[in-house]
Amino acid sequence: MGRRRPTRAVRSSSCASREASATASSSHDSLEVEDRISTSEGFQGRSDTDCCPACNNQNEDVQAAKKEDWVRCDSCKTWFHWRCVGEGGKLEYVDKWYCIPCLSANPSRVITLKPPARKSLRKRVEQDYASLDAGIHRDPNKWQQMLKQKVIKVDSFRRMDGFGLSLDWLSNDDTAMTEPVIIEDPDGLGMKMPNKGLTVSDVANLVGPETAVEVMDVATQSNISGYNLAKWAEYYNSSTTSRDKVLNVISLEISNTRLAEKIIPPRIVRDLDWVELFWPSNKKGKGHLYPKVQLYCLMGVAGAWTDWHIDFAGSSVYYHIFRGSKVFYFIRPTSSNLAAYERWSGTDLQNQAWLGDMVDEVFKVELQEGHTMIIPTGWIHAVHTPTDSLVFGGNFLHSYDVAMQLRIRDIEISTHVPKKFRFPFFVKLCWYVGEKCLRSLKAKEEFPSRVLDSLDALSVFLVSEVRSIERGAEHAKKDAKDQIPADRVKDGSALARELRWRVRLAIDGTTGDEDESRRRIKFLANGRSSKRKRSSADPLVDSNQELKFRNFKPKTWDHESKRVESKFASSNAEKPSSENDEWAGAWMDDGFLQSDEGGDQATVDRTHEYVVRVRRLEDGIERQRVERVTEVWRWS
Repeated sequence: MGRRRPTRAVRSSSCASREASATASSSHDSLEVEDRISTSEGFQGRSDTDCCPACNNQNEDVQAAKKEDWVRCDSCKTWFHWRCVGEGGKLEYVDKWYCIPCLSANPSRVITLKPPARKSLRKRVEQDYASLDAGIHRDPNKWQQMLKQKVIKVDSFRRMDGFGLSLDWLSNDDTAMTEPVIIEDPDGLGMKMPNKGLTVSDVANLVGPETAVEVMDVATQSNISGYNLAKWAEYYNSSTTSRDKVLNVISLEISNTRLAEKIIPPRIVRDLDWVELFWPSNKKGKGHLYPKVQLYCLMGVAGAWTDWHIDFAGSSVYYHIFRGSKVFYFIRPTSSNLAAYERWSGTDLQNQAWLGDMVDEVFKVELQEGHTMIIPTGWIHAVHTPTDSLVFGGNFLHSYDVAMQLRIRDIEISTHVPKKFRFPFFVKLCWYVGEKCLRSLKAKEEFPSRVLDSLDALSVFLVSEVRSIERGAEHAKKDAKDQIPADRVKDGSALARELRWRVRLAIDGTTGDEDESRRRIKFLANGRSSKRKRSSADPLVDSNQELKFRNFKPKTWDHESKRVESKFASSNAEKPSSENDEWAGAWMDDGFLQSDEGGDQATVDRTHEYVVRVRRLEDGIERQRVERVTEVWRWS
């Protein structure tokens, strides 16, 4: 390798002086030491003199040579002034270098350059936004100054009462949980919060004063180490004028603490939360590893700012202002906006551009003390804290927008988000969800159409995990295998493919192979999937209209018989009134239908369908008998 000596200082212009210096330090003749020498002392030359053989002026001016770069020939070890032999090139780019006599003596020698330095993929945390369009730097209020120049729309998001947030709302309203929802009165939410007098000092005592906490410096958007809750409480309780920095705490998870005992998330969260519904109850709590993301305590002082982000894995959020106020800035998770976020996140753009300038529109929501907000899957948001605030909230994954949750996870992977900042045990949780939903589908349980669409996306994801095990590289195989929970899933391949098969039968009576599954899920602006109906020309449907599918075959019956009987009868029953919506409850009661007392005479067309199936098992015979009765009541 060509050796160079940057900023070489020369005390004398005479060759004799430099020779004396070289002789005095002849012990520094290793190449490693030579690279570190920055003065003419300690120079070990090839000959008795270290004068540059290529110099045209041996009596060079000393002042002109005080800062001098030298290069050594990798063959003859002679040192040259770079200005004499470099022909205007940059010495720091040189890898191997040879002088002209050595190149002439051996034409196979070639001067080579170093490869260009790789660009760092590490996520940058310090935001600058090109000095925030106004040259303001290192000022925690710089975002508010910049926002004055931006176009921000006042939100038109739904305001609801707590009683309205229910599973019926989700099942019957296609727009439910697709936009943020603000609940100004907590009554009806089924939520429990600590007593009003709770302070940040109380938080520290209940969680543990020595508990380490991640504190963010708002001016640089970077974490500060060395804080525990006791030190944080001291800072938070100090006067505004005595705070040398504006700090923020946004990631204090408090599950399994005394403070957690005083908090219950809203009912709608508990009804949807995958961890609550699907993670085994005997594997949660103290001493167990599980996704602890349900309870967070957020504490920020006036002027705090949290820059643009999406909550990990696109998880939804409940957010209750216990004390103070917050201002949210939202960007809708359309395909183009998510693409802009992906380009911006973790790149130089994050330091140079305001994300709001790269998307279609930005909405502003102001929350006051006592307000609660539900943030749906995938919404990009930034948060300003106008006054000292104390907030409780939590994250949850759910079954109404799985496609978007997986889309956000893909963005996290492509933007190199460290694993410590992703949703913990995400893939394992997906397996637990898939296993339980498959059992429910087998039991003929009904699912809302939005949930079936989401389970379709989930099944495709689980099949892709299986394909990593079957066809991936060794490290990918091991990683995918480790994510499968052996306590619930015995055969991941069979489970994933049967889930996909049963979900598609439930949706539209079709199934698909693996190539079709890759085409089937197309992420739209709202994260839902786009599906196509199968025609008779589809290769997965044969000429007899019987479905064909790969990788999963349901158990077949050895023999099946079907018998249908129909008969008419007359019976008395009260004819439902079109003005009365409560008639259905009575008709669900067989006793009401069997009563002949009162009511109007009607004719009843009753059809009985009997199906009997049998098949041989390894240790016996399985017999299934199904009876279906259909009645049509008509009044004259």
